[in-house]
Amino acid sequence: MAMDIDRLRAETPGCELVRHFNNAGGSLPPRAVLEAVISHLQREALQGPVEAGLAATAAIDDSYAAAALMLNCQPHEIAITESGSRAWSLAFSHFALGNGRFRAGDRILTSASEWAGNYIALLDAARAAGATVELIPTSPDGTPDIAALRTLIDDRVRLIALTHVAANGGMVNPAAEVGAIARAAGIPFLLDAAQSVGQMKVDVAAIGCDMLTAPGRKFLRGPRGTGLVYIRPSLLEKMRPVLVDNSCGTMSESDEIVFARDARMLETNENARALKLGLGVAIRYALALGLDAIEARITDLAATLRRQLAGIGRVTLRDQGRRRSGIVSFTVEGLTALDVRNRLHGRQFNISVGGAAYTPLDMKARGLAEILRASVHVYNTEQEIDALCQELRDIAR
Repeated sequence: MAMDIDRLRAETPGCELVRHFNNAGGSLPPRAVLEAVISHLQREALQGPVEAGLAATAAIDDSYAAAALMLNCQPHEIAITESGSRAWSLAFSHFALGNGRFRAGDRILTSASEWAGNYIALLDAARAAGATVELIPTSPDGTPDIAALRTLIDDRVRLIALTHVAANGGMVNPAAEVGAIARAAGIPFLLDAAQSVGQMKVDVAAIGCDMLTAPGRKFLRGPRGTGLVYIRPSLLEKMRPVLVDNSCGTMSESDEIVFARDARMLETNENARALKLGLGVAIRYALALGLDAIEARITDLAATLRRQLAGIGRVTLRDQGRRRSGIVSFTVEGLTALDVRNRLHGRQFNISVGGAAYTPLDMKARGLAEILRASVHVYNTEQEIDALCQELRDIAR
């Protein structure tokens, strides 16, 4: 059944004010998400924060259930964190401090499209232990070379880390193929799904990842200040908490510390209940639309945008990959990305700028210092794309 775009836009207050093409940075939330967050904050003010939190226990539990349904796992395999970056950092740190602790000679494999924050964390941990971080060779289309990855596998590889959708090139990396190799070799696989969760179906069982992280604010359309972590139970047994409080550890009668063995090991006792509720509403909203339907519309809109951009003089598309996402990257000859972004912003178009600081390995390999990034979502329209491209034609003259 086709989406009712008029209804979607009516349910998205921001659509009345801006033409939003920065969904990879943060999407416009549905009104239902806004109302869920505000309503709980009002209850906290009127009833007391603790009392309001207790009254919302079942609804908060549903946020975990919704996330599990979306990712095809169990609620106890889900943690909710304060951001996507926090989610990735906690997953990696809990692994690295447990039986996954790196030692001299160990190897970590990642790709050239890895997010800078992830790569720096991997490199720091490796250098401290005398381990190494190695890049999987790149195919001509920019994605990891799966055949080459197979040749890199040996008993010294302790972790494979991959960004699912490249933040600066639009491509969807072959996560399931990487997952199959990792599972066959018994190597833990950490997937950063920051740009995939919410714009396509992401199934942790089909992908074969052991850890997955994602923010709430991007394509999922949840509140800023939320993130998700999925941890495979077999890996949880090997993890050690990084932030220890009474939510993840208890004392036995013999004074032994007993740590929780579900994903909430990664959480602390104090957190924003209102944002958790908003995240759950965002996930349920996406599930009601249908993840396949969301991906189909985003894919169509992105293809329309690419076709139009390709016909504008001085505009060069910078996307890679066989399979492409709703992120469309490009440059405008003779103009800085910041100048183009600011001129569009002044005309109520939101796009973003990506620099080498965010994806240094890929940008350096392609000789790029910066890119412009326009990312679409279901509530965008063909008319908005036409208007954006007309503005770019005027700017690029």
